[in-house]
Amino acid sequence: MGSGGTVPPPRRARIVLAEITRQDTRAERTRAELAQQTQVGEALVRGLVRAQLALALRLSLVVVIGLGGLPWLFAIAPSLGRTTVAGVNLPWLLLGVASFPFLIAVGWAYVRLAERNEQDFTDLVQRPER
Repeated sequence: MGSGGTVPPPRRARIVLAEITRQDTRAERTRAELAQQTQVGEALVRGLVRAQLALALRLSLVVVIGLGGLPWLFAIAPSLGRTTVAGVNLPWLLLGVASFPFLIAVGWAYVRLAERNEQDFTDLVQRPER
């Protein structure tokens, strides 16, 4: 303290928490946009729905070609349609027995890929800003 009467102000330390808050605010903002159904939130949800629809259509096409193609195959190659395996005609065997494991496999693939789409969506919503 000097004789002029002015005391120098104490040194201030500046603490910046911007990096921490910036990461949380983007994820929170995206979740809020989803909850409040803003245009951004609707666009994100529309993207997820579009991805799920595209997946369903692709796998439906696999089923249509896989099972719907069998009658065409037997029409084009009639001798194949008259083939027997263990006393059962091949068309009956393919449509009556082999179609069920095929449909189960397609269903399993759909569930797995749909869950991956949902996980990608969740990761997008919760991803911190870079």
